[in-house]
Amino acid sequence: MDTFDDERLRALLPRLRRFARSLAADPASADDLVQATLERALRRWHTRREDDALQAWLFSILYRQFMDERRRAARWQRVVALFAPQQAGTSPSAERVHDGRAQLAAFARLPVEQRALLMLVSVEGFSYREAAEALGIPIGTVMSRLSRARDRLRALDEGTADTTPALRVLK
Repeated sequence: MDTFDDERLRALLPRLRRFARSLAADPASADDLVQATLERALRRWHTRREDDALQAWLFSILYRQFMDERRRAARWQRVVALFAPQQAGTSPSAERVHDGRAQLAAFARLPVEQRALLMLVSVEGFSYREAAEALGIPIGTVMSRLSRARDRLRALDEGTADTTPALRVLK
């Protein structure tokens, strides 16, 4: 990176921080968001197309980082809600406890390959491509396994899944 770009990046920092603070709940989260944005921008500097679009490119990265973090946090909240104790003043209903345990049991009944993909994509927020790279499988396999995993999980949750293991015919 040349000096000109370094100066332009430094000049944009206050604006990036201001934008991040308008999105994030607190200053520390905003600073983390700006840092993550700059790290991603520097890692992908070679993908930047136009010198004049640096500001728009950085703001776009910051916004996508923020949205990705919100989606990831929402997914974690759903997972944590299954395991976390209720607030002190309330106790979970028997139905909620039963549903949570049933969902965890259904998840545990999925094949390892499907569980891994569901965790990477649904909880960790990986893109299909990132999940494919992490597991060393083609992206088409990721999509088909996820589809089957979601269908199977839905069927297990509704009680319509066949509980007998499928037999494979070997030739």
